[in-house]
Amino acid sequence: MPSLVPLRFSPSEMTEVADLYASNPEYCRAAGEYDPECVPVDRLEDDLRQEAATDGCEVLLARDAHGELIGLLCLLDRHPVDGLPWIGLLMVHGRLHRRGVGRQLAAIVEDRFRQRRHNGVRLAVLENTTWALTFWESLGWQEIDRRTDNQHGRPCVVMHKKLAG
Repeated sequence: MPSLVPLRFSPSEMTEVADLYASNPEYCRAAGEYDPECVPVDRLEDDLRQEAATDGCEVLLARDAHGELIGLLCLLDRHPVDGLPWIGLLMVHGRLHRRGVGRQLAAIVEDRFRQRRHNGVRLAVLENTTWALTFWESLGWQEIDRRTDNQHGRPCVVMHKKLAG
């Protein structure tokens, strides 16, 4: 079972995180934030520090039993508008795609929010990432809205999942 640990922003961690982003070129191109051929570590660190500084937000590294970085998660405990927790990002290392790692991480996040007595969780998926929409739908998430993201104005599908007690 993967473990989640807070990102501490050490140089070695940031190098690992940049490699994680580079291993997901389709996402990088779709999001338009980073060139997967050369992910700028300093800019990535600034962006993630800003994310981590948001009230109620956690930036977490997912590591396997050997300590290898297998994913990155950005979680918001309480959205200022709807009061629900949100998954801001769940990224799995490209070498591990289609091996169940994303499902494991999603289940860990859902359990985490369920234990905190939340009855639902939300996320936004970029409209142009059909593979991500398919992934979340396969886990029982449902589309509830379409709108642009707050940070970059990109078209997104807002999804919700009820968490049974």
